[in-house]
Amino acid sequence: MKLAQTPLFEGITEQDCRQMIRCFGAAEREFSPGQTLYDFGSEESRVGILTAGQARVVRIDIDGNRTILETLGPGEVFGTLFTFYSRTGDSVTAVCERECRAVFIDRGQITKRCSRACACHSRLVENLLSLVSAKAIYLSSRIEILSRRSIREKLLCYFGYCQSLSGGREFTLPFSLSALAEYICADRSAMMRQIKQLREEGLIVTRGRQIRLSAPGKNGN
Repeated sequence: MKLAQTPLFEGITEQDCRQMIRCFGAAEREFSPGQTLYDFGSEESRVGILTAGQARVVRIDIDGNRTILETLGPGEVFGTLFTFYSRTGDSVTAVCERECRAVFIDRGQITKRCSRACACHSRLVENLLSLVSAKAIYLSSRIEILSRRSIREKLLCYFGYCQSLSGGREFTLPFSLSALAEYICADRSAMMRQIKQLREEGLIVTRGRQIRLSAPGKNGN
């Protein structure tokens, strides 16, 4: 994916993107599955842009419990500006799932005033603020899902969220069922029992990772 096609550089030509990348002293790196792209505890000054592949932001708490915070695809931006992070001793990292390529920029280079006051830099700052706003909305929905008391409610809330993104009653899970259990902070076996029950009640139809909600907008309320 070209930088001009990413949300951070929207409205900026590819030529200007490359010029800004050189001006910022940005670094481009490639990663293999399992490698860490970003450590939220030690890389607070950098912003990453995923230009190829897939990664996940994962939190591991002090007891070793693993939670998937989000899945990242091409064009998405990551860094401490864009996720939950608290200094509690938990490890929060972005981990490569499929061969990744990412560009890293020092956050200060983006937010400081350009000496030439160029229009493309101003547009970049506007895009960054828009992305922060969009991420805040995403994190709000994440809180809503996790705040549900039962696994059933969490599933229906998450499925309703996915449905709203897809624009239809059918959608594809962005990860495996095991990863879904980690995402909603639930035991996988207990979650599978709830999915089976939802199928038996006619609330959902599943085909692998394809899910169809029988009741549009069902969100666990």
